[in-house]
Amino acid sequence: MRKLTAALCLGLLVATIAPAQAAEVAVLDWRAALMETDAAERTMNDLRARLAGQQQEAKALGEELQGMQQRLQGGRESMTETERRTTLQAFREKGRRFEQLRREIGQARREAEQGFLEEAEPKLDQVVRQVIDRHGVAVLVEPNGVLHAEQDLPDLTGEVTERLNALY
Repeated sequence: MRKLTAALCLGLLVATIAPAQAAEVAVLDWRAALMETDAAERTMNDLRARLAGQQQEAKALGEELQGMQQRLQGGRESMTETERRTTLQAFREKGRRFEQLRREIGQARREAEQGFLEEAEPKLDQVVRQVIDRHGVAVLVEPNGVLHAEQDLPDLTGEVTERLNALY
């Protein structure tokens, strides 16, 4: 009987404490909050404009390489050995250029993202602190960090995005 009473008391205590704790727990997808800002959009538009020529060249090379590969695979009987060697050499050269462009585009994208994150980090920290204080949040989790919640947790992502936009 004592165990049952103790279990009931503990259950009631947890039931009364749990809603108070749940209100102090919120979700923030900080990556989405940053990437949905006007500043992130401007950064990506600037990057696209800067890389447009290289991306167009890479696309054209990719299509050319595909055609050459099909010719090399399908036209073995109809190609002379000299044509085959010349096509294969051109294929390799274009392949190297394609890979170089791919690396350069990837590097430029990483550098732009890194620069944006470094600039945005102090602003994000400031806004997150403000939103946490405003909502009285004791525990802030990422969407992927929530394994189970009895009720929907307040999602502060939109508010953080709005406040970040106000800072830019």
